[in-house]
Amino acid sequence: MTARQTRDEVRWLLGSDEPAIRFMTRRDLLGETAADDERAIRTGPKVTALLSGQQPDGGFGVSFYRKWTGAHWRLVSLVELAVPQLDQGAVAAAESVLTALDRVRPVPVVDGLPRSHATIQGNALAACCRLGLAGEPRVARLAEAIMSWQWPDGGWNCDMKATGYRSSFHETLATCWGLHEYAQASGSTAAAEAADRAAELFLEHRLFRSMRTGDVIDRSWLTPRYPPYWHYDILQALLVLSRLGKVKDPRAADALDELERQRLPDGGWRTRGYWWKPPPSTVTPEVVDWGRDGPCEMITLNALRVLGAAGRAVPFPP
Repeated sequence: MTARQTRDEVRWLLGSDEPAIRFMTRRDLLGETAADDERAIRTGPKVTALLSGQQPDGGFGVSFYRKWTGAHWRLVSLVELAVPQLDQGAVAAAESVLTALDRVRPVPVVDGLPRSHATIQGNALAACCRLGLAGEPRVARLAEAIMSWQWPDGGWNCDMKATGYRSSFHETLATCWGLHEYAQASGSTAAAEAADRAAELFLEHRLFRSMRTGDVIDRSWLTPRYPPYWHYDILQALLVLSRLGKVKDPRAADALDELERQRLPDGGWRTRGYWWKPPPSTVTPEVVDWGRDGPCEMITLNALRVLGAAGRAVPFPP
């Protein structure tokens, strides 16, 4: 990574029309305060769009889990755009998600192992904690449920046919993040230990390699996409590990090398695939356009965050 590339990427991010991008760039990459941008986060085009059409119950007129326009998905995107704690619209969305999840039935158990779509609770847990709701009893119940479903290898799985030898990377990543956020917000040592066990699952595989052969488990995991939703990829895994303070672990080096390899010649990172379609598509549409061509702001920001946390970024003076 050259100093010039880093300067150009940071300047590009600082030119974003989204105050949240500018704020997080100044806070996380430059170590600066950015009070004006922070105050303006709620007015950004993406944040405004994510909260558009909100109903009196906090939802958006569809099932809370409707891909990708339900309250659940909007909520995760809002907290990743640094929407302020206790923001009225975001908290209302969180309340609608908590109400829905509080009605979820016990998960099935096959061969002694719970089969759970734990990313649902994991993403919700992380978002609620970011919004200052960690003390809410329904949030505590989410954390307790997640921990009760954890598999011996540290992960979670929804596959009824899985043998129990390995849990799902997809189901484990957001769940690990949620438990970490809950541990940070509540002081729960049990949640911290559960998050650490989940992180170890990724690290022992060097994030994308078979423990037996060293081969790439799934080449799609090498492709950064934004938003990741419930899907696993190495950039999102590195981001979560950086939040846990584990991205400097030597076992993360292969994934960091791959991330650096994907940097564009003129700087930045692009999305090389996506899980959504822009309106007016009715097939997994999004309410905002996160970028389908050229460099992607959120992927570039997250890549620079990760490389900085790993000690691989060239310092950029203010």
